[in-house]
Amino acid sequence: MLCKIGDVEVWRILEINGPFRPPEMLYPTAGPEVAKIIEAHAPGSICQATGNLILPIQGFLLKTPKLIILVDACVGNDKTNPTTPEWAGRSSGRFMSALTAAGVGPGDVDYVLCTHLHNDHIGWNTMLVDGRWVPTFPNARYILPAADEVEFRGRETQNESVLPIIEAGQAELAGSDHKLGDEVSLIPTPGHTPGHVSVLIQSSGAEAVITGDALHSTAQCWHPDWHFTFDSDPVEAVTSRIALLGDAANANRRVLGSHFLLPSIGRVREEGEAFRWEQD
Repeated sequence: MLCKIGDVEVWRILEINGPFRPPEMLYPTAGPEVAKIIEAHAPGSICQATGNLILPIQGFLLKTPKLIILVDACVGNDKTNPTTPEWAGRSSGRFMSALTAAGVGPGDVDYVLCTHLHNDHIGWNTMLVDGRWVPTFPNARYILPAADEVEFRGRETQNESVLPIIEAGQAELAGSDHKLGDEVSLIPTPGHTPGHVSVLIQSSGAEAVITGDALHSTAQCWHPDWHFTFDSDPVEAVTSRIALLGDAANANRRVLGSHFLLPSIGRVREEGEAFRWEQD
């Protein structure tokens, strides 16, 4: 177990942990010293062999008193992933092994909650069985941001990882005001995608937030104005990021960064006009 927020257990479901892309490409407005800045704020974030940003791909399993909720379904196996060839055609048991280690099987999951519909957050929504994409979690309702479903409709990744869920009648196209039980609700953080949401956990006086892709590195606490190359609306993403960090600091929430360098958990504090990261 990664941590406990009140009565909610949080388990890390890690699929990939390795170098992704050069930080100069990922943060095009951050300047030529971006790698040094990231490494200063988050030592170990830059792969010494490649110079690329180390980017964990992980979901979080929430065990509330009544529900089992998977937040984000990572890359998956056998997927096409035309824009990210290193993620294509994977055949790995790591994701499922992490679920097993948490004491959960696919049939136990009540909800799969996708913060947005990029390929590294929806892959295990489905799996390939006898040449067909079928829901990986047969008893789950899948919460999908409605605005993202419209935005990405027809793309190959959606045909593999979203459309089969809709056709199976397991999808709920949700707005940013959605709640799951008493402990889990959504926070609108658009900009990375039109319907992007972060996930708020509140239980017994304790709070935590799962960022999704509102941030990709803890260095963005100090530099929330950095644009991320895959943000659909970089200006809106900056606005969402600053609001998310401000609310987390004011409420003393624990922060679980979906792509933060492991262990990916800490708190943020206000520091001048920006913030600082304090790792748990």
